[in-house]
Amino acid sequence: MKLTEGISRHVASTSTPYYTLEFFPPRTDSGFENLLARLSRLSVVNPVGLSITWGAGGSTKQRSLDLAEATQRENPVTILHLTCTNMERAMLDDALDSAKARGVRNILALRGDPPRGEEYWIPCDPQFQHASDLVKYIRQRHGDEFCIGVAAYPDGHSFDEDAELANLKTKVEAGADFIITQLFYDADGFLIWLRKVREIGIEVPVLAGVMPIQSYASFLRMTKLCASRVPPSLIASLEPIRHDDEAVKDFGVDFATDMIRTITSKKHNGPIVQGVHFCTLNLEKSTWRILDKLGWIGTTSHVLDEGKNRLIQPDANAPPSSSSLLITPQDAASAVAPKDANDTGSIAPTTTTLPALPANQAATWDDFPNGRFGSADSAAFGVRDPYKNELGMTTSEVHRLWGQPETIADLNALFLKHLRGHSPFSTTPWSPNPIAAETMLILPRLIEITSRGNWTVASQPAVDCVRSDDEVFGWGPKDGFVFQKAFCEFFCEPNTLEQLKEKATIVDTVKFFAGNAKGEIVTNMALGESNAVTWGVFPGKEVMQPTVIERAAFQAWAEEAFGIWSEWALFFPPASTTRQLLERVRDERWLVSVCHHDFKNPESLWDFLLET
Repeated sequence: MKLTEGISRHVASTSTPYYTLEFFPPRTDSGFENLLARLSRLSVVNPVGLSITWGAGGSTKQRSLDLAEATQRENPVTILHLTCTNMERAMLDDALDSAKARGVRNILALRGDPPRGEEYWIPCDPQFQHASDLVKYIRQRHGDEFCIGVAAYPDGHSFDEDAELANLKTKVEAGADFIITQLFYDADGFLIWLRKVREIGIEVPVLAGVMPIQSYASFLRMTKLCASRVPPSLIASLEPIRHDDEAVKDFGVDFATDMIRTITSKKHNGPIVQGVHFCTLNLEKSTWRILDKLGWIGTTSHVLDEGKNRLIQPDANAPPSSSSLLITPQDAASAVAPKDANDTGSIAPTTTTLPALPANQAATWDDFPNGRFGSADSAAFGVRDPYKNELGMTTSEVHRLWGQPETIADLNALFLKHLRGHSPFSTTPWSPNPIAAETMLILPRLIEITSRGNWTVASQPAVDCVRSDDEVFGWGPKDGFVFQKAFCEFFCEPNTLEQLKEKATIVDTVKFFAGNAKGEIVTNMALGESNAVTWGVFPGKEVMQPTVIERAAFQAWAEEAFGIWSEWALFFPPASTTRQLLERVRDERWLVSVCHHDFKNPESLWDFLLET
């Protein structure tokens, strides 16, 4: 079904705003399977459509198509995102034909970012340089077979708002049927922007992009990545709770709920917002809670109990919902359990159920994402903006930050400059932010490791029980205690890896993974083993393990890490010394991640790595 048809049916049957849910294809097979379970659970909240992202240059093509096929089974309105940057016409044709064969009738046509600096970027096909080009092509080749959407940027994609609006109108005039906006956090600013959109004659449906705040760190990263305007009052509200991840999540739910109520209210003077697009990041709890608070999830039955249709409450540890439309997992189980043996032998009325969220399980990286590593089984593992190139920078920015290294010594100096923090701009392609407070505690050790030609890109010190509200190490709910094992990750030469492998054979408490650009993996861990390197204990909850290093997670990160070498190299001409150096380093070096399990001794890992 086309999205516009779904919207028309919804509007004709209810005054409640309609909404869509966005997912991205997980990077691992187990994450993909777990996402399918989430799709089944979220389908009962009755979204008007489900959308699936598409990696730049078609990098997630097969997984995106497979996920679109799966969502099509859950919801007849599936929206497949499609970018034209670095995409040859044959790949576009194949993607569109494959989508049609899977029953997908909705395309979100996007330009996407160039996969490298604009100075050396040459489009694969000059016909596709803008989203409007893609819209025109789909219309010309497929007529009205697809319902086509385009993106819009309430906070601006450039410094010229008039040009932005003109470009949006061009995309609509090329054949777009609906608009989905990028995420925003300024409701008043969004309404002003929407009024301007309507004033220039754009009348197609506009779905407001909403991304619930999941954690303080991810909020800062995503708003920076998307250049979103953040009201000072929002930052002021988050600052006091930034170390309480549970409080941040709760605040994110309340803030998104209030913002949606503001933009969908008929009380403001301006165009009415009838549609919302939730960027779920493959996480379900926050979106579910927002929909419950809005009262938007009561149109589909989930559990039949005493004549009422109810949804199973997603978080078994949450207080009972005030909504009569929700039921706890425990009450739902009671509703279908056999009656007492002394009764007549009859059982409770037959019910129709869909899987509830697992109850009383240990919280995972999904609940409190703490760092890059998480469980590769998570549907949200590896989340990042799918439309950005790895570095997300221009050629001039890359040259300003990291110069034009021509020798190994130049690269060594770059990594050391970052560690020594010569300026706020002392970064590397793998470490875009200044040195973190916890890293300062092990900084002399990292400098010594890097001085030996082993370029560190990630690390953490050992921590033996500190409060969860600690300014440096704290995370998770309040009144808890957190722990860390020390780990260090670096690029090294093959001979260094051989030395480490030999040393690790006589130290049982050291575990490592190593990978190269060819996809080869070396480790001293058995298949299926994993390292929980961060964990916490909290009142009334089981042990939480938000940071885990295991084979699938490391392999996915190694692929990305070596991809950054390739991306960096593409900012320089093919025959240049710098490009040849970066590509040679990519092909010759190994990425190594080493963990020491003696978290009681903060020096154990560093003594192991630095002993000669």
